[in-house]
Parts: sequence; C-alpha cells; structure tokens
Amino acid sequence: MTEYTMLPPDQEERMVETEFRALLSAYLASNHRKKVEIIERAYRFACAAHKGARRRSGESYILHPIAVARIVISELGLGSTSICAALLHDVVEDTEFTREDIEANFGAKIADIVEGLTKISGGIFGTNASLQAQNFRKLLLSMSTDIRVVLIKMADRLHNMRTLGYMRPEKQFKIAGETLYVYAPLAHRLGLFKIKTELEDLAFRYEHPQKYADIMAKISESESHRHEIVEQFVAPVRERLDAAGFKYEIKARVKSAYSIFCKMEAKKIPFEEIYDIYAVRVIFDNDDDEKERVRCWEIYTFFSDGHKVHPDRLRDWTSVPKANGYRALHLTAMGPDGKWIEVQIRSRKMDEIAELGYAAHWKYKTGITDDDTELDKWMNTIKDILANPEPDAIDFLDTIKLNLFSSEIYVFTPKGDLLTLPQGATVLDMAFEIHSELGTHCIAGKIAHRLVPISHRLGSGDQVEIITSESQTPKREWLDFCHTAKAKSRLRALLRRDPAALGEYGRELFGELLAREGILPGDVLMDRLLDIFSLPDEEELYVMLARDEISLSPEQLKAADRRRVSMLRKMLRNPFALRKSPAQSGQEFPLPPAAAPVDRSKVYVLHPDETRPNYLLDDCCSPIPGDDVLGFVNNDEHVVVHKVSCPKAMMLKSGYGSRLVATEWGGTADKFMARVQLEGIDRLGILEDITEALSKKLGVNIRNLTIDAENGVFKCRMTIRTDTTSTLAHIISSLKAIKGVKIARRTS
Repeated sequence: MTEYTMLPPDQEERMVETEFRALLSAYLASNHRKKVEIIERAYRFACAAHKGARRRSGESYILHPIAVARIVISELGLGSTSICAALLHDVVEDTEFTREDIEANFGAKIADIVEGLTKISGGIFGTNASLQAQNFRKLLLSMSTDIRVVLIKMADRLHNMRTLGYMRPEKQFKIAGETLYVYAPLAHRLGLFKIKTELEDLAFRYEHPQKYADIMAKISESESHRHEIVEQFVAPVRERLDAAGFKYEIKARVKSAYSIFCKMEAKKIPFEEIYDIYAVRVIFDNDDDEKERVRCWEIYTFFSDGHKVHPDRLRDWTSVPKANGYRALHLTAMGPDGKWIEVQIRSRKMDEIAELGYAAHWKYKTGITDDDTELDKWMNTIKDILANPEPDAIDFLDTIKLNLFSSEIYVFTPKGDLLTLPQGATVLDMAFEIHSELGTHCIAGKIAHRLVPISHRLGSGDQVEIITSESQTPKREWLDFCHTAKAKSRLRALLRRDPAALGEYGRELFGELLAREGILPGDVLMDRLLDIFSLPDEEELYVMLARDEISLSPEQLKAADRRRVSMLRKMLRNPFALRKSPAQSGQEFPLPPAAAPVDRSKVYVLHPDETRPNYLLDDCCSPIPGDDVLGFVNNDEHVVVHKVSCPKAMMLKSGYGSRLVATEWGGTADKFMARVQLEGIDRLGILEDITEALSKKLGVNIRNLTIDAENGVFKCRMTIRTDTTSTLAHIISSLKAIKGVKIARRTS
C-alpha cells in the first residue's frame, strides 16, 4: 500500500485551500455562467461537515470532494450545479446533515442530485446478491431523473481509482473488479471515452501490476520509432490540409495498456505481434455544422490519394452516430513500415463529444434538449425494464449488462425506419423492440426476400420484415434467442403469466439443482419437499420455483433426502460452489485440512509444494505459479484460487468483496496442469517431433494429446504438467522452434 505523510495542520489547511482555488480557476476558465458564490458556499459547507474526517490514506477528507468536483468541471465540462453537488456528495451519507439541510442552503435541484448520489453510494455491489441489483436499479433510476447523478458518480469512482493504492490488496481487487464489471462499460455506453479508458487502465494496473509495467515499458521503448513512422505517414496529408486552408491538429493516439492486454489475451499473441498499437487522429476546426460531414470526406481523400486504404475497414459514423453519440469517420491505411494504421477524422465538436460523451452535449446544449436523442432512447429502454420488475435480481443485473457491454448494429424496418440494436440481436429482439405485441406473435422474419427463423442473428444494414401469427404464443426456449434487455424483460413478464411455461422452466431448475447437489430424484424426496412447503402437488412446486417464490436450500434438501449434501449454498445459483479441477481429483491436490479462519487483511501465501496444499483450485481457469491470482474464502474457510482475469473471479470481485483475500505464490511444484494448443503446416513426422521435444528434450509429462489434420494444416491440443509460468513459456518457445509449427500458445 502507498504511504501518506501527514502534514502539520496549518500546512494541510493551505494545501486544501490551494486545491479549491485550482478548482475555481478551472471553472472560471470554462464557458459556463460564473456562479462563484454558490460554489464557495458549498465548499465551506462541506469543509465544516467533514471537519476532522480523514480518508484511508490519512489525508483530510475534504480533498476527495474537491478532487471529484475538479473532475466534474475539467474532464466532464459540467457547471456550477454539478460542482456544488460534487462538493456535497458525501455530506448526507457520512455526516449528520440531511437532504433538507442541503435543500435549505442550496435549493431543490442540488439536493435532488446529492440524494441520488447518496442512494447509490457504497458501490454498485453489496454483500447480498439481491442487494447488488437493487443498488444498480437505483443507479439507473437516478439516471433517468437527472443524468448528472451518474456523471458525478463516474467522477467519484475515477478519483477513488486514482487513489486506490492506499487500500488493502483485497479491497483493491474488489474495487477494481467492480470498476471493470459495471463502471467502465457504463462510461463507454455514455460516451465517456477518456474516463472509460483510464478506469480500465487503473483497474488493470492493480489486478496485473507486472503485466501493466511490462506493456507500459514496451510502449515507451517504441515511442521514438512510432513518432518517426507517424510523421512519415502524415507528411503528404499535412501539405494538402495546409493547401486547402484547414485549421487542424494531428495526434498520434496509442492504444491503452488494458486494450493491448485484452488483445494479447484474446489472440494469445505477444506485444510485438499487435499491429494496431497506435492510430492517427485528425481534428479540424469547423464553423459550419452543415459542412462538417463534407469536410470529413474531403480529408479522407487526402489519405486515400496518397496511401493504400483497407477496403473493409471504412467506418462512417458521421451520418449515423453510435448509440452513445460518437461521430467520426474512420479509415485504415498502409503505413510506411508495411503495417496498417487507423485514421480517425473528426471536427473539434465531434472530438469533444467523443472524449466527454453526454457531458459535451450538455456543454453545447442551447434551450430545450431534443427528446429524441440517443440518450433519451436508451433511458426509455431502462425505464421499460424498470417498469417490469424482475424477481430474479441476478437475471436483472445480467440483462442490463447485455446492453452495457454490447456494440451496436443498425437495422431497418420495411418502411425504412432505423433501429439501433446490440450486436448479436435476433429477429425476436427486433420484434420486441418495435412493439411487445409484435414480439408475442412473432414466428419468423424476412430479409432480402428470404425467410429466417426468430433466432436468426441480424447484421448491420439488414432490412427486416417481422412475420406474425395470431396463434403464436411465447415459449420458454425463446429466452435463448433474446439478446436485448427489453426483449428478455418483456418475455419473462409474459412467461410469468403462463403456468404451463413456468412449470416447464421450474422442472428444469429443479433437475439442475438436484444434479449439482448429487441427489437422485424420486417420489420419497418429492413427498418430503411438498410437506416442507405445504404444497398440493409437484407442479405447484415447479411453478413457485420458477417464480422465485421459494428457494430450495441445501439444508432443506438435506432434510428431505436425509444425506449430507456436497456443499453448503445459500441460493439456487451460488457462486461459492467449487467444481473440482482434474488436478484435484488425483493425488496432486488432496483436500486441505480443516481450516482456521483466514485473516483477510493479510496476504495469504500459497504453498503448492507441500503434501497438502493450503488452498483449492477451481477448474474454471486452472492457475499455476506465476499467474496473477486472488483467493476466495469459501464457507469452510478454505481459500479457493482463481486467476485475477478469470470471468468467475470477476463476478466474485464485484459481488463478494468481503470474502476476498490477496494471495501470493510461496513455492512451486511440478504438478500443475496447463493446456497448450499448436497449429501449423502438416507434414510426415510432425507428431513424433512434438512428442520427442516434450518428453525427451524437455522432460515434460504429457497427460493427454489430440491432433487433427485437414487440407495440409494441423491443430494439436495437449495437457501437460508443469511448475511455473516461466517454465511453460520456455516449453512453448521450444515448441515454436519445431519445423512447421506456426502457433503455440497456452489456452488456459
């Protein structure tokens, strides 16, 4: 953790005043109406309210609201109302002052925003799975009332991430995971590109410190070469821009460390093989909105006349903006070193909206905002979901996340009306998007005179006719065809009215639960369960289970089945459940001895070299020494180890922070399973060369191996035993040296 040096009181007071003056200077330099008096009053009020309070770092607490207010004006471009709300955002939650006190001193609007921020305080997620979705619902409701609530919340989260070094390691994992799970995608959806990028990079820095340092070092090493390439690339374009009388600037944008890491992980390639690390951005001044798009295309010709342009990577968001308001013209051209370079062409206004999102719309707003903006459309979708309460809180959260994480496609109705849907949306999604009745009776779609099923995934540019039938009714399996939040929400509401569909769904849930608990179904078991819940028959049990009106806990099943269940779980879908990995089922990883309570405030040292390791492995990510890992303390006080980047770990970080413990490897052992995949050109003897290199030259224990060859190309998958990631890297490097092997990578 970062150490903070306490300052003498008079020096600290001067520092606080200096920070506030810097905030005022940023505000006075903006184009907002100058309401300095109310900002100063809010500052003095917050100072008095937080007097004597300190942050975990040890610094005076008032520095936090000042920093949040500074982000609000400097990075979001908001005005005095938002600055005052930012200065006061923790007053109601952390002090004795009430909403009424805020309203009496600063008016109803600032009080409403502070109240909205207080409702969603403490993070999106709590320790209770139902509570986390309820808090998220509050966040969305507050957005629909005043978008400034969520923008200030973004500023608050950004400052918390910037000062995360003062938190204990397990808290860092929780907050970083929460940030990647909700805040970064929400920032993306709102068009807050700069904030989204910084949130991702900060979370990455704390989750994978060594990988972050390595990537940043490589970016720094290549900076001079990158600058030279960009200058050669843009030199002829500069001449034409100057000749045409453009006022402009050209920037070289480097891909963020987190984006580079994601691409390396997804494609299993090293840093050196990522070709789009940098891009060029042309930003031009424009005093006539009607000529903005024409000027973008004029600049496009300056690039296309002097460079080879990639034919499939032209993206025009000048005529149809993204759902978050983003507008620009993108092209990809060949650079002087033979690598593709992305070019983004924007006007000054486009650039500010791209960087600041809806905060920039606020800046440019004059008079009454158009009710038909993309933001209003999105907020209407949120209101639709909230108007149909979903009994399963986790389903609600996942449904919302479908829209937060998705990219957009653009589809057309037969009359030419444009709809924006998430990538992966189906015919059924489009039907529900147009009208609930259309979705209820949808039987197929027609695209380019071709009938397609309701499960057909739409592509951008499709013109779709929805085919309906009065006899069609919603089916349980339709949930598998829905990709949008609106369609899932409406369909679930319809299914809840259909006892037959509910019964079928409940029967599936019951079967899945018994299978997970290792319990055999039977009449005796069912009779006992019906007695416990005082139900007339099993169909009623299934319906109530589907509606979440009852929950079959392991204790109830144990009482009904009179046997010990394999694991204690509190909910039907419980993330605490541990699936045994193949390694655990053998002798390599026997169950740890009965555990004493784990001290979660200290780093837990993992000892794989002992006869009975002091941890368990889940089979979702198969970590080995050298991987960045975290521990999750289960109900038996055993530490379950996951890779930090594991999807299941992401959910644990965001929802169950109190159970996390920071871990580090305290040794190695040659008993970890790693999966490796090879691809290359097939030839006689290739398999023999692979097995000889592993067994004889490297002394590797191969646990299983499969190889397939088709049309001169082979693909080989194997599981091997190893001790550390560095040993595995050496093995993979040796495999790449075999003649014909083109790709060798770890797959888990």
